[in-house]
Amino acid sequence: MMIHIASAINSFKYGAQEDGTFAGEGLSAIETFAYFFAAPTVLFLAISVIVYALTGDRKKSEKKSSVITTIE
Repeated sequence: MMIHIASAINSFKYGAQEDGTFAGEGLSAIETFAYFFAAPTVLFLAISVIVYALTGDRKKSEKKSSVITTIE
């Protein structure tokens, strides 16, 4: 009798879940490293280089300064 009850509880537990809620295949160590360390690091560095290239200090030309841009 207890086996039938345990079997019913077990089948109810799995039957009440929606599709797609069961765990899939696990990741290998290389995939885990690539997804959670290498890819974010590369993206961070790429974005940092792009932002620095667009907003970094530029070499100032030796034009005469304007009253509008400098205060004497």
